[in-house]
Amino acid sequence: MIPQRTLARPVQTVGVGLHSGAKVALRLLPAPPDAGIRFVRIDHSPAVEIPISADAVAETRLCTGIRRGDVGVGTIEHLLSALAGVGVDNVTIELDGPEVPIMDGSAAPFVLLLLEAGTVAQSVPRRFVRVKRPVVVEEGDKWARLEPFDGFRLSFQIEFDHPAIAASKTEAVVDFAEESYLCAVARARTFGFVHEVEQLRQMGLARGGSLENAVVLDEFRVLNPGGLRSPDEFVRHKILDAIGDLYVLGHPLLAHYRAYKSGHALNNRLLRALLADQTAWEWVTFTDSSSAGHRVGWPHRRPSLLPIPDAVPVS
Repeated sequence: MIPQRTLARPVQTVGVGLHSGAKVALRLLPAPPDAGIRFVRIDHSPAVEIPISADAVAETRLCTGIRRGDVGVGTIEHLLSALAGVGVDNVTIELDGPEVPIMDGSAAPFVLLLLEAGTVAQSVPRRFVRVKRPVVVEEGDKWARLEPFDGFRLSFQIEFDHPAIAASKTEAVVDFAEESYLCAVARARTFGFVHEVEQLRQMGLARGGSLENAVVLDEFRVLNPGGLRSPDEFVRHKILDAIGDLYVLGHPLLAHYRAYKSGHALNNRLLRALLADQTAWEWVTFTDSSSAGHRVGWPHRRPSLLPIPDAVPVS
């Protein structure tokens, strides 16, 4: 079978929240089978546990944030993206502040942290959400869509009225049967605009943003001394975000995600629309991991030319 996975040992790091500007300590711990991904705010007494889910998402303005009662955790999408990329199903995430550290603005530092921890297979099968028919959400000219697909593929197109972004590659397709998460997605950084910074800070946002943790643009160009990490870093980061936004489901998708100018809010609406239509999806597990290969194993598995095995629907 394709098993669930958790961390082999605890790991921790410290960083600054992108929006809060607060220093936050983050600790990742192994969790038992079927525990899922749970954030724990240990700066409260008693500590407050917040399991991830599409319904737990309460903030989609410039980040994805979850909430339970009056307690929340913001900017979870990069860490969730890394957990999806490495293939972690069950983990407890402790933090002593309101926001996951931004690190360098990408998911790469979290991937390296997870690789340092290592992962171990657990004794229960991994549960996939297989999309059975298309689901789409729209907002003006923006849209996001999930389609049936034997694997996990993302296609994204962005459009910004900015010369540096317009001059970059604004479309990208990532199929994890052909590319690895670390190489194709993880290093793409978040980006923002100088002219928006003061307004955002007056709103209590972007207080921790800098050239060290974001690609920053003025009216004409990228200000970071090293420039972009790839010609399509902007759109690749939108794919990185989408992977994290979709992983609030707590389970890997078997689907083709397609989007035009989508963001955190539309991605969450897409998940909720999918879950609301019981005819559009089903739970499946795979009994033969040797033939499942990279396509159904999600981003962390190596490519395989072997055929896709039959999925086993589960209740």
